[in-house]
Amino acid sequence: MAQSDQAQVSDHSPSKRHETLAFLFLAFVLFPLLSVIFVGGFGFLIWMQHLMFGPPVY
Repeated sequence: MAQSDQAQVSDHSPSKRHETLAFLFLAFVLFPLLSVIFVGGFGFLIWMQHLMFGPPVY
């Protein structure tokens, strides 16, 4: 029974190719997209704040 459990686990383990594709997707698609969204959203919030309350007074 233990051998069949090990065989099932090894069948579902990710291959080196899948790990490489996942890394490339994260490094070149997801993280840059999230950073652009985050920086753009923050800039939008600052812009809206300046429209509603005026520029900062020093």
